[in-house]
Amino acid sequence: MTLAPLTRPARLRPGARIAVVAPSGPVPADRLEAGLDVLRSWGLDPVEAPHVRDIHPELDYLGGTDEARARDLQEAWCDPSVDAVICARGGYGAHRMVDLVDWAAMRAAGPKVFIGYSDITVLHEAFARRMGLATLHGPMAGAETFLKDPDTQESLRATLFEPETVRTLGLPTARALVPGRARGITYGGCVSLLAADLGTPHARTSARGGLLVIEDTTEDPYSIDRILTQLLRAGALAGTAGVACGSWAGCGPYESVRAVLADRLGTLGVPVVEELGFGHGPTALTIPLGVPAVLDAPADGSPATLTIEGSALV
Repeated sequence: MTLAPLTRPARLRPGARIAVVAPSGPVPADRLEAGLDVLRSWGLDPVEAPHVRDIHPELDYLGGTDEARARDLQEAWCDPSVDAVICARGGYGAHRMVDLVDWAAMRAAGPKVFIGYSDITVLHEAFARRMGLATLHGPMAGAETFLKDPDTQESLRATLFEPETVRTLGLPTARALVPGRARGITYGGCVSLLAADLGTPHARTSARGGLLVIEDTTEDPYSIDRILTQLLRAGALAGTAGVACGSWAGCGPYESVRAVLADRLGTLGVPVVEELGFGHGPTALTIPLGVPAVLDAPADGSPATLTIEGSALV
């Protein structure tokens, strides 16, 4: 089956209500407060989900119980007064709660904007597979990059309010690892989470016609090799039209990471771009998932780009 464009939610307008949820790990209170202030400065009305500040009573790497985290997401989504949902942080835990969500009820509530990255990749895949909804691989309210980097903030703000102004994505660092040009439907996220999703009941079964966007953090080069090899052996990358790589923060010397990417992704025979500028790195562009786009990886060494066809939001 070839990937098809997903339903794009509506852009936000001043006064829009945005719910903040914590589907994965706990978020430090000071970072959450700072993120809420940024959202308010954009004219948004952020509202905290009831359990967004929770910490699991026994497993302190989780932001509350699985049931509470799932309920927060579902109730925020099904609240007709909420226009968008942004995650507070990543960490770990989305795999534990994703199957506790009533996706039929979420689907009935209609499309909204959903924002997050890292562990939230699990939910991006669920929104795509179970709801047919395009989402935003973007910074989270309590993430340090979002709080400290103006370019990261502006990329998300513009995508939310003026998506037609940020159709061509890529930092000056973006270059062709494998030259070429490809068109497809964007999908992906944190590559270790994509591998962890393999074999689960709602896992993606085809990458045909897709433009894969991947990044990760604190994975050694050999671990990235293992992750990509698992995806390749499982056939999860078969049919991918092109690959855009983001940041690999804390993954060791980049030359070693690049060697792994070239070795593993080069076997696909499709254009591959490195350092496009999204993920856990110092500047994280907002990347729409589930939308048609063109990946341009020039052979002459000029900057590579990912250009969204139309706009991320309607």
